Amino acid sequence: MSKNLKGKTAAIVAILVVFCYGFLGIPHGVTPTALQQALTDHIKLGLDLKGGTHLVLKVHVDEAVGSTSDRDVQRLQEDLQKAGITGETIHKLDPVAHPEQITISGIPADKAGDTRSLLDGTDYSNTYDVVSSSDGSEKLTMKLGAIRTLEASTLDHTIETINERVNALGVAETLVQPYNLGSNEVLVELPGISDPARVEDAIKSQSKLAVYAVVSGPYENDQAAMTALNNVVSPEDQLVHGNVTPNSPDQVYLLERASVVEGTDFRDAQPSNDQNGRPDLDFTLTTEAGDRFYKYTSAHSKDSPNPGSMAIVLGNKIREVASINSAIRDRGEITGTFTKDEVDNLSLMLRTGALPASIETLETRTVGPSLGMASIHQGVVAAIVGMMAVMVFMLVYYRGAGINADLALLLNLVILLGFMGIAGATLTLPGIAGVILTIGMGVDSNVLIFERIREELRAGKTAAVAVQQGFGHAWITIVDTHVTTIVSAGILFIFGTGPVKGFAVTLTFGLLANLFTAVFVSRTIFDANLARKERGAELSI
Repeated sequence: MSKNLKGKTAAIVAILVVFCYGFLGIPHGVTPTALQQALTDHIKLGLDLKGGTHLVLKVHVDEAVGSTSDRDVQRLQEDLQKAGITGETIHKLDPVAHPEQITISGIPADKAGDTRSLLDGTDYSNTYDVVSSSDGSEKLTMKLGAIRTLEASTLDHTIETINERVNALGVAETLVQPYNLGSNEVLVELPGISDPARVEDAIKSQSKLAVYAVVSGPYENDQAAMTALNNVVSPEDQLVHGNVTPNSPDQVYLLERASVVEGTDFRDAQPSNDQNGRPDLDFTLTTEAGDRFYKYTSAHSKDSPNPGSMAIVLGNKIREVASINSAIRDRGEITGTFTKDEVDNLSLMLRTGALPASIETLETRTVGPSLGMASIHQGVVAAIVGMMAVMVFMLVYYRGAGINADLALLLNLVILLGFMGIAGATLTLPGIAGVILTIGMGVDSNVLIFERIREELRAGKTAAVAVQQGFGHAWITIVDTHVTTIVSAGILFIFGTGPVKGFAVTLTFGLLANLFTAVFVSRTIFDANLARKERGAELSI
């Protein structure tokens, strides 16, 4: 055997060992049970094979737009006061239907130019289109590009937060990604979770925490509130329901629409107990939020000229209304009608990052582990039967060269499984279909090469020359077919969801392995076979 051939053989054996280790590791024995356990430890199974929970969530990104414009209303008021412009009214005419619009009215005539300069000369002009009206008011409308950017960042932040929450709960091998592109939906797959209630609650319930200033209340119901308010609710305010004491009837409060602080302002939160032993939450705010909270609480504490109270709103429901005894900066505690589980989930939510908008569940589907095992069994049987049929066909049709093809197919399967084990890829039921398709692609490559070799032999070429030219001429066609299929698989991976991605991953890995086995490994086997034959001996093909 030539030195070059020995080097190729050593490289193939080394690659075989590496990829065997990739999907088996170091098994504790060579019994079928030990090998099966080693394979299970290294190959991750998707939801459809392992069983678990499938969720589709809807993110209400419009809430993030409303929250941003509410904050900008407050910022505008502060900026105008700093510029010495007073007497104007800043409000949102229709905060529900058009949360992206802000109106500034009542601007003093001698301050109209200063107001316009402030709006044009700051970052307001980057976010809003500013239009002057004939009555002297200014209308700010958030730009479409800014809205799209805010919606996209809200969706990304939501996905990142959900990932952190389920990982903090110890749920492994989760899949969280955009779903139904452009619809602001999120796909969450939780393999191995047969009772998803707690995880789902931690993901979506009580999705937004905020503290609001109380304007008035409580009222018995909406009708009583509207009567007391003369059927007029300012665009800067909102009516919110809640139960602020255990077993109390539902009550209604009038709150300011813009929050004092909200979930994204919290730096840390830990479950605790108050002096009466009730579950509560110790929190720490960011520096900027702490300064804002101190400004509000110091202006409305019980000893100030304008004492007030604040409402803690969780999931659009008031959970506590508290009097402000003294100024609070960046540390405090939240008490209310919370259970221990609610406090634990709430602290987890704030530690891992609060959701920028509320979410709702559109679809919940649970796959039982028995169904997953049945899928694995059927998929493995299909793969084994398909591979055996192909191997028998190659032996019958190509005789000795069929052994070459069969060895290449087996090595192809080893490399594919090793790839998945090393890369940490997840095997799904469509992924098994990708494995079976890879077997077919591998056979196709061998058929191209073998038929080309036969053509060269019929043309009177020697076995060595026929092998050399057969591989040389078939190489371009093989690369062309594999590259185009890999590009298609890449598109499926980019735009597909979990199962489709599983198919794309296994197909891509299998095609890359096939390029190696069908060309390099198969050629090495042919060369080793020819090296043992006498010059002029026939090739079994």
